[in-house]
Amino acid sequence: MVDHNKIIHGEADEPGAAFEGLRQQVAAFDPLTVRVDELIGEADRVVARVTQGGVHGGVHPRMPEPTGRSFENEAIWIFTLADGRITQIRAVSDRLGLFLQLGWAWPQAD
Repeated sequence: MVDHNKIIHGEADEPGAAFEGLRQQVAAFDPLTVRVDELIGEADRVVARVTQGGVHGGVHPRMPEPTGRSFENEAIWIFTLADGRITQIRAVSDRLGLFLQLGWAWPQAD
């Protein structure tokens, strides 16, 4: 599976890396919820518009000290399928809204 949208900045580009990134998200935002608001399928693609939410109560690589603040934002995930398996993932989400709601500093360009 190719993950075109790394969950954690610097995530390794190797099999299973997306699962580790997701594990880190679940550990940092407990409870982490994802509600599917819309699901569209065509040919080999499935698009999901989701609402994500959670409380920053655990360690996260971008913000190691938990803020205890909650967030809710929208995201769109695009899955490419082959032989009944997900082969590619692309996603976009409201990261600015996430950072503002959690009180995180916006990353600076190098």
